[in-house]
Amino acid sequence: MMTDFLASAKRVVDIEAQALNDLTHSINADFNAACELLMGCQGKVVVSGMGKSGHIGHKIAATFASTGTPAFFMHPGEANHGDLGMLGKSDVLLAISNSGESAELINLLPVVKRLKIPIIAMTNSTTSTLGKNADVVLNIAVNQEACSLGLAPTTSTTVTLVMGDALAVALLDARGFTSDDFALSHPGGSLGRKLLLSVDDIMLRGEQIPLVKGDSTIIQALLEISAKGLGMTGVVGERDQLVGIFTDGDLRRILDDRIDLHSTPVSQVMTPNSICVAPRTLAVSALNTMEKHKISALFVVDEQRIPVGAFNMHLLLQAGVV
Repeated sequence: MMTDFLASAKRVVDIEAQALNDLTHSINADFNAACELLMGCQGKVVVSGMGKSGHIGHKIAATFASTGTPAFFMHPGEANHGDLGMLGKSDVLLAISNSGESAELINLLPVVKRLKIPIIAMTNSTTSTLGKNADVVLNIAVNQEACSLGLAPTTSTTVTLVMGDALAVALLDARGFTSDDFALSHPGGSLGRKLLLSVDDIMLRGEQIPLVKGDSTIIQALLEISAKGLGMTGVVGERDQLVGIFTDGDLRRILDDRIDLHSTPVSQVMTPNSICVAPRTLAVSALNTMEKHKISALFVVDEQRIPVGAFNMHLLLQAGVV
């Protein structure tokens, strides 16, 4: 018998998409109450679930932690054998069980209740044991699993994951969590590099900065461009402040004008009032500036507009910003 893989796949997507659409009806006063509990938590959000719910719980805890809500996952089976000590009186327990009857979770409830720790339940039944013992119940009921046998957790786990994402993002928005905050919890990733690196971390300094005086000839400026390899040179005034730049593109323009390269001062053909950035400018912001103005290199200047560094797109690429 031929299996229609495409039809099967599309059926799964349709079922789960409909379940997510239905989930919007569960974003109600109970969701608001859950967010208020989580916002008021003085400790950590402890997420717990068994089996597939546990796998989803791991991801929800990780999403919370990376978006400004301190959280970790506690395995309910291990919690019954000592790990319940991970749960503190200032914490909130987010318990996940589709049926609301997972034995490992239910066994924890007497101790959690004695500690007066708030419980937020994600379950498909408010009348389940977990539902009846929770302070807030988030309904994750679905009409059908995408599994053709109706047995494997598929639609239900998707809905649970999205409900967790909805909580995390609602809290992120309420806390005013920014991209800079996000970067601090992701320093090793590409996003962290983009959001934490400043141009001061990647720029060329000292003798590596291409600079010439305003009375230097064009040919001297070209030699400086060639020696420093950034495709440009800065032109400085009497007090060493940056007064303009001269680039490879400027050279192509003046060649068409038949200007004498050996006698003409570079100050006559430079681009004055060039775009610059400060040392603490985020590298990703500098990249946006370069893309906006369609330039491939920038000078870094201090408050007196004295050049302290320079960089180009290649250095941003090496740093992982591009």
